[in-house]
Amino acid sequence: MDLFSRSWAALRAAVAALPDEDFARPSGCAGWLVRDLVCHLVIDAQDVLITLVTPAETAPTRDAVTYWDLVEAPTGDDPLDALTVRLAAAYAEPWLLKFHLDDVGSAAGRAAELADRADRIGTRDEVLTAGDYLCAYVLEWTLHHLDLIAHLPEAAQPPAEGLARSRELLEKIAGAAFPPSFSDEDALLIGTGRRAPTEVENAALGELAARLPLVLG
Repeated sequence: MDLFSRSWAALRAAVAALPDEDFARPSGCAGWLVRDLVCHLVIDAQDVLITLVTPAETAPTRDAVTYWDLVEAPTGDDPLDALTVRLAAAYAEPWLLKFHLDDVGSAAGRAAELADRADRIGTRDEVLTAGDYLCAYVLEWTLHHLDLIAHLPEAAQPPAEGLARSRELLEKIAGAAFPPSFSDEDALLIGTGRRAPTEVENAALGELAARLPLVLG
């Protein structure tokens, strides 16, 4: 199973295993509860399905690294973010969110397994190969898996291979490596601003510290 499939399956399994009360806990996404994050994952799964069946005829304009833009940190004023929170609240019971994610998420997983990695597809007015697109989403799934379990110490961790690949992608986006003393998880959390570095970690980052966080959009 490739890293997209394994990372996505692990994230969906982690959501499925959550007790109902955990949906009202905070996530690692600022301002979002776990239920808001899970609702966002439903939208992400829909995006994957749409993109994989949107063929493009022109040459690729992005790859797995350049797919990501560096953007300003979210302020909470984005209409889509607000819509996600309202939509999540409309799911009266956590099992409805679980069901919707399993339903749409399983379809997205099957579509990814069936996709020809060399096919060119279009999204966000850009063109990528399906392989690069799915590789880029390993970073998406891994970061959101870390967001999901940020305040849930008993929840399952993301796959180690996904963490390592996501760190590699983030380092390419940054144009610099994180210190070898950083675990893959710490590199991702600190690199994307999900956790502030300690004084020791900040010193180890050197010049890279001034360029963090890397907010991906």
